[in-house]
Amino acid sequence: MTTRLEPGTPAPDFSLLDQDGRAVSLADLRGQKVILYFYPAAMTPGCTTQACDFRDSISSLQAAGYTVVGISRDEPEKLRAFRERDGLTFTLLSDPDHAVHLAYGVWGEKMNYGKVVEGVIRSTFVIDEQGTISAAQYNVKATGHVARLRKILGIDA
Repeated sequence: MTTRLEPGTPAPDFSLLDQDGRAVSLADLRGQKVILYFYPAAMTPGCTTQACDFRDSISSLQAAGYTVVGISRDEPEKLRAFRERDGLTFTLLSDPDHAVHLAYGVWGEKMNYGKVVEGVIRSTFVIDEQGTISAAQYNVKATGHVARLRKILGIDA
């Protein structure tokens, strides 16, 4: 069982390649509020729904001072195609060996179509300007998640 992160704990730092093959680290985002979300796979129905919801809410999230970053196990080339196909305007990061997934407690056993499988547990973290987790949401649903997150953060559409 992976350890789950709680609000008030430091967000584990990382450095991963983005959709364009550039290194991005959490430390680079210090001083900004970050919404970091983990999703199973680019270009799948649920992950597309979630990404497009973030895309459609990006103006209100940015206006409230948030930077959105998505992380999956997909390679940068697939992330670039996903970003281009769906007009995504936020950074997507590649974690192929799922080391960052493990650090955030989002890799483990989950139910998938009635079977227990090991994989990505769809999760979202809100990280404050100092790098501390202010919200940790595990096992979120792709549909409606961004609207619920905006409500929790007090951000209107």
